[in-house]
Amino acid sequence: MYKIGLTGGIGSGKSKVADMLAEWGASVVDTDVIAHELTAPGGAAIEPIRQQFGPDVIAPTGALDRQAMRELVFDSPEARIKLETILHPMIGLLTQKRAESADGCYLVFVVPLLVESGRWRDRVDRICVVDCDPETQIRRVRQRSGLTPEAIARIMSAQATREARLAAADDIVLNDGRTSLDDLVHRVRSLHDAWCAQARRAD
Repeated sequence: MYKIGLTGGIGSGKSKVADMLAEWGASVVDTDVIAHELTAPGGAAIEPIRQQFGPDVIAPTGALDRQAMRELVFDSPEARIKLETILHPMIGLLTQKRAESADGCYLVFVVPLLVESGRWRDRVDRICVVDCDPETQIRRVRQRSGLTPEAIARIMSAQATREARLAAADDIVLNDGRTSLDDLVHRVRSLHDAWCAQARRAD
Protein backbone atom coordinates (compact mmCIF):
# COMPACT_ATOMS: atom_id res chain seq x y z
CA MET A 1 0.00 0.00 0.00
CA TYR A 2 1.18 3.53 -0.81
CA LYS A 3 2.39 5.18 2.42
CA ILE A 4 2.57 8.80 3.56
CA GLY A 5 4.39 9.97 6.67
CA LEU A 6 2.60 13.02 8.05
CA THR A 7 4.32 15.22 10.61
CA GLY A 8 4.56 18.75 11.95
CA GLY A 9 5.43 20.60 15.12
CA ILE A 10 3.07 20.89 18.06
CA GLY A 11 0.13 23.13 17.17
CA SER A 12 0.78 22.90 13.42
CA GLY A 13 -2.59 21.31 12.67
CA LYS A 14 -1.43 17.86 11.56
CA SER A 15 -4.34 16.16 13.33
CA LYS A 16 -6.81 18.35 11.44
CA VAL A 17 -5.09 17.46 8.18
CA ALA A 18 -5.18 13.75 9.10
CA ASP A 19 -8.90 13.99 9.85
CA MET A 20 -9.53 15.45 6.40
CA LEU A 21 -7.55 12.67 4.71
CA ALA A 22 -9.44 10.01 6.66
CA GLU A 23 -12.77 11.60 5.68
CA TRP A 24 -11.75 11.43 2.01
CA GLY A 25 -10.82 7.75 2.13
CA ALA A 26 -7.27 7.38 3.40
CA SER A 27 -6.40 4.96 6.19
CA VAL A 28 -4.83 6.86 9.09
CA VAL A 29 -2.64 5.41 11.83
CA ASP A 30 -1.80 8.10 14.39
CA THR A 31 1.01 7.20 16.78
CA ASP A 32 0.00 9.98 19.19
CA VAL A 33 -3.53 8.56 19.41
CA ILE A 34 -2.03 5.13 20.09
CA ALA A 35 0.18 6.58 22.84
CA HIS A 36 -2.88 8.15 24.47
CA GLU A 37 -4.73 4.82 24.32
CA LEU A 38 -1.80 3.04 25.97
CA THR A 39 -1.68 5.61 28.79
CA ALA A 40 -5.45 5.91 29.33
CA PRO A 41 -7.08 4.25 32.37
CA GLY A 42 -6.49 0.53 31.98
CA GLY A 43 -4.04 1.08 29.12
CA ALA A 44 -1.33 -1.48 28.59
CA ALA A 45 1.44 0.96 29.49
CA ILE A 46 0.01 2.14 32.81
CA GLU A 47 1.25 -0.68 35.03
CA PRO A 48 4.79 -0.73 33.59
CA ILE A 49 4.95 3.06 34.01
CA ARG A 50 3.70 2.78 37.60
CA GLN A 51 6.33 0.14 38.37
CA GLN A 52 9.11 2.23 36.82
CA PHE A 53 8.19 5.69 38.09
CA GLY A 54 5.89 5.15 41.06
CA PRO A 55 2.31 6.29 41.72
CA ASP A 56 3.00 10.04 41.49
CA VAL A 57 2.83 9.98 37.67
CA ILE A 58 -0.56 8.24 37.64
CA ALA A 59 -3.62 10.50 37.93
CA PRO A 60 -6.57 9.65 40.22
CA THR A 61 -8.48 8.56 37.10
CA GLY A 62 -5.92 5.82 36.50
CA ALA A 63 -4.51 7.53 33.42
CA LEU A 64 -0.98 8.83 33.02
CA ASP A 65 -0.59 12.25 34.64
CA ARG A 66 0.83 13.85 31.52
CA GLN A 67 1.87 17.08 33.20
CA ALA A 68 3.74 15.28 35.97
CA MET A 69 5.45 13.02 33.46
CA ARG A 70 6.27 15.95 31.17
CA GLU A 71 8.02 17.75 34.02
CA LEU A 72 9.88 14.60 34.98
CA VAL A 73 11.25 13.80 31.52
CA PHE A 74 12.22 17.40 30.79
CA ASP A 75 14.28 17.48 33.98
CA SER A 76 15.79 14.03 33.50
CA PRO A 77 17.05 12.58 30.20
CA GLU A 78 17.31 9.22 31.96
CA ALA A 79 13.61 9.33 32.79
CA ARG A 80 12.80 10.13 29.16
CA ILE A 81 14.78 7.10 28.00
CA LYS A 82 13.02 4.86 30.53
CA LEU A 83 9.60 6.09 29.38
CA GLU A 84 10.48 5.63 25.72
CA THR A 85 11.75 2.11 26.47
CA ILE A 86 8.28 1.28 27.78
CA LEU A 87 6.17 3.11 25.21
CA HIS A 88 8.00 2.86 21.91
CA PRO A 89 7.83 -0.94 21.48
CA MET A 90 4.11 -0.90 22.36
CA ILE A 91 3.42 1.97 19.97
CA GLY A 92 5.43 0.25 17.23
CA LEU A 93 3.54 -3.02 17.64
CA LEU A 94 0.10 -1.37 17.50
CA THR A 95 1.16 0.85 14.60
CA GLN A 96 2.22 -2.19 12.59
CA LYS A 97 -0.92 -4.12 13.49
CA ARG A 98 -3.21 -1.29 12.39
CA ALA A 99 -1.21 -0.71 9.22
CA GLU A 100 -1.64 -4.36 8.25
CA SER A 101 -5.43 -4.06 8.48
CA ALA A 102 -5.62 -0.74 6.58
CA ASP A 103 -7.88 -0.70 3.53
CA GLY A 104 -7.96 2.93 2.37
CA CYS A 105 -6.81 4.34 -0.94
CA TYR A 106 -3.43 4.91 0.73
CA LEU A 107 -2.02 4.77 4.26
CA VAL A 108 -1.05 7.76 6.40
CA PHE A 109 1.22 7.42 9.42
CA VAL A 110 0.82 10.49 11.67
CA VAL A 111 4.09 10.73 13.60
CA PRO A 112 4.84 13.88 15.63
CA LEU A 113 8.57 13.07 15.90
CA LEU A 114 8.95 11.53 12.45
CA VAL A 115 11.95 13.68 11.47
CA GLU A 116 13.56 13.42 14.90
CA SER A 117 13.41 9.63 15.02
CA GLY A 118 15.30 9.15 11.77
CA ARG A 119 13.51 5.83 11.25
CA TRP A 120 10.74 6.72 8.82
CA ARG A 121 12.39 7.77 5.56
CA ASP A 122 12.63 4.19 4.32
CA ARG A 123 9.22 3.18 5.65
CA VAL A 124 7.10 5.61 3.64
CA ASP A 125 6.86 6.71 0.02
CA ARG A 126 6.52 10.39 0.84
CA ILE A 127 6.91 12.67 3.87
CA CYS A 128 4.39 15.49 4.24
CA VAL A 129 5.05 18.30 6.68
CA VAL A 130 2.29 20.53 8.02
CA ASP A 131 4.17 23.80 8.33
CA CYS A 132 3.44 26.65 10.71
CA ASP A 133 5.31 29.62 12.13
CA PRO A 134 6.34 29.28 15.81
CA GLU A 135 4.22 32.20 16.99
CA THR A 136 1.05 30.58 15.65
CA GLN A 137 2.06 27.23 17.16
CA ILE A 138 2.38 28.79 20.60
CA ARG A 139 -0.95 30.61 20.30
CA ARG A 140 -2.84 27.49 19.22
CA VAL A 141 -1.35 25.30 21.94
CA ARG A 142 -2.12 27.88 24.63
CA GLN A 143 -5.73 28.11 23.44
CA ARG A 144 -6.31 24.36 23.46
CA SER A 145 -4.23 23.22 26.44
CA GLY A 146 -3.67 26.19 28.74
CA LEU A 147 0.05 25.45 28.92
CA THR A 148 2.31 28.40 29.68
CA PRO A 149 4.46 29.85 26.90
CA GLU A 150 7.51 28.55 28.80
CA ALA A 151 6.15 24.98 28.87
CA ILE A 152 5.29 25.17 25.16
CA ALA A 153 8.77 26.49 24.37
CA ARG A 154 10.30 23.52 26.20
CA ILE A 155 8.20 21.10 24.15
CA MET A 156 9.14 22.86 20.92
CA SER A 157 12.83 22.82 21.86
CA ALA A 158 12.68 19.00 22.04
CA GLN A 159 11.27 18.84 18.50
CA ALA A 160 13.07 19.29 15.20
CA THR A 161 13.43 22.85 13.99
CA ARG A 162 11.05 24.17 11.36
CA GLU A 163 13.96 24.21 8.91
CA ALA A 164 14.86 20.56 9.60
CA ARG A 165 11.27 19.41 9.04
CA LEU A 166 10.97 21.34 5.79
CA ALA A 167 14.29 19.92 4.59
CA ALA A 168 12.89 16.39 5.07
CA ALA A 169 9.59 17.11 3.31
CA ASP A 170 8.46 15.78 -0.05
CA ASP A 171 5.19 17.69 0.33
CA ILE A 172 4.33 20.73 2.46
CA VAL A 173 0.96 21.96 3.71
CA LEU A 174 1.19 25.55 4.90
CA ASN A 175 -1.13 26.12 7.85
CA ASP A 176 0.09 29.35 9.39
CA GLY A 177 -1.80 32.17 11.07
CA ARG A 178 -2.96 33.56 7.73
CA THR A 179 -4.38 30.26 6.44
CA SER A 180 -8.17 30.09 6.29
CA LEU A 181 -10.02 26.79 6.63
CA ASP A 182 -10.96 26.97 2.95
CA ASP A 183 -7.30 27.46 2.03
CA LEU A 184 -6.31 24.47 4.16
CA VAL A 185 -9.00 22.23 2.68
CA HIS A 186 -7.94 23.19 -0.85
CA ARG A 187 -4.26 22.51 -0.17
CA VAL A 188 -4.90 19.16 1.50
CA ARG A 189 -7.42 18.06 -1.13
CA SER A 190 -4.91 18.71 -3.90
CA LEU A 191 -2.36 16.51 -2.17
CA HIS A 192 -4.95 13.82 -1.44
CA ASP A 193 -5.93 13.63 -5.10
CA ALA A 194 -2.27 13.44 -6.13
CA TRP A 195 -1.53 10.69 -3.60
CA CYS A 196 -4.55 8.68 -4.74
CA ALA A 197 -3.26 8.86 -8.31
CA GLN A 198 0.25 7.86 -7.22
CA ALA A 199 -1.20 4.97 -5.18
CA ARG A 200 -3.09 3.69 -8.24
CA ARG A 201 0.07 3.83 -10.33
CA ALA A 202 2.03 2.03 -7.61
CA ASP A 203 -0.49 -0.83 -7.67
